[in-house]
Order: sequence, then C-alpha cells, then structure tokens
Amino acid sequence: MKQHEYQLVFTTCPDAEAAERIAQALVNEHHAACINILPIVKSVYRWKGQVESAAEYLLIIKSMTRAFDNIRNRILELHPYELPEIIAVPVADGHPDYLAWIQNPDKT
Repeated sequence: MKQHEYQLVFTTCPDAEAAERIAQALVNEHHAACINILPIVKSVYRWKGQVESAAEYLLIIKSMTRAFDNIRNRILELHPYELPEIIAVPVADGHPDYLAWIQNPDKT
C-alpha cells in the first residue's frame, strides 16, 4: 500500500435527508466506495461567538485520497450548512482486500 493512498473523510449533517443526499451522490458518482451514516451525534461547538450544540448525522466516507477534491466540491454543493465540516484523515493501514475494494468497488 502506498503511503496515504486511502482516506476517511468526515462531515456532519443537520438531518437524515441531507446525509442521505450527500452519501448517495458521492457513491453514485464514484467518489467514494462506502459511506457510513451514524445517527445521532451531539456536537458542541463555537459559532459566531456563541457556544452551540446540535444533534447531527455523521458521515464517514471511505475513499481514495485522490478523490478528496471531488468529495469536498460535492459536499460544498449539496450541503445546507454555511460552513460544513470536511476533514480527511489518511488511512495508515488496513485489510488488503478491503483496501483493494475501496480502490475499485465495481470489481466485487
């Protein structure tokens, strides 16, 4: 495996509809192999000088690192938030067969 060839991208959404819309687009457009939607996470954050909290849906996006720009651009197009979370974390290692599937999910 090449260094940082794979990634997990995280974003949160305000509701199930937005989470599903983003997940479906990214997988259908071949930017990601798989996306987990985890309901409900509680986020506590500072926004415009105030401490806020919200129940959100967390998306864990499994993809190749080279897809990050496309993933970021699609999230920005589809996301209802003014400033959506879009954070990529490199995958240091993993089960070789699973990583091969992330690279080419249509071969299974």
